[in-house]
Amino acid sequence: MSDRPLFESLEGLRGTGKSTIAPMLAAARGAVLVPTVPPAYQRLRRDVDARGNVEARMCFHLSALFTAADEIRRHLALGIPVVVESYFARCLATHHAFGARLGITLPPDLPQPVTYHLVCGEDERRRRLAGRDKPVTHWDALAEATVDRLTAAYARFPMHRVDTTGLDPDEVLRAILTFDTQGAHHRADTEPVGAHPHLLPPVPRRAEGAPRR
Repeated sequence: MSDRPLFESLEGLRGTGKSTIAPMLAAARGAVLVPTVPPAYQRLRRDVDARGNVEARMCFHLSALFTAADEIRRHLALGIPVVVESYFARCLATHHAFGARLGITLPPDLPQPVTYHLVCGEDERRRRLAGRDKPVTHWDALAEATVDRLTAAYARFPMHRVDTTGLDPDEVLRAILTFDTQGAHHRADTEPVGAHPHLLPPVPRRAEGAPRR
């Protein structure tokens, strides 16, 4: 049995339960809940989100994730387990679905989580979203308009599916806790999180001497 501290991530569409389950999972594991958009980024996040540039937004979230990854490494090195509400899979899948054209290859030494993909029946997911007491942003609306593309992009990442349909948060947490995390860790690590460069194909380089368009 591995004595490595556990690193776990939750992924999924809006309304599947990520923000509810993440702190519950952290408490159950005695883990640190690390924000993947660190506090220092929050003001800039509002400014970036107010614009419509998908590549700029993607680069912002990648920067935030790399900063969070440094904190995750520090905790893991001290033997402290970590939980995050989404990780690089969400950034890559979401911005691919939004039409980002950047080619991204992630470094192989990033901390690799056990990842749970929260899913939910579409009718129930929409009811959950309708019950939220917060404004819907441009990016929220775009996520709903690209659900099929986002779901397909997520499917390319190694994750463990957890169906939250009809379950209350405690039941979802119990479902996650039933996973054999030692075995799950090895299964989830069989492909690095950056092993899907085809998700965001590189922008073709201009041939040397070719005129700029």
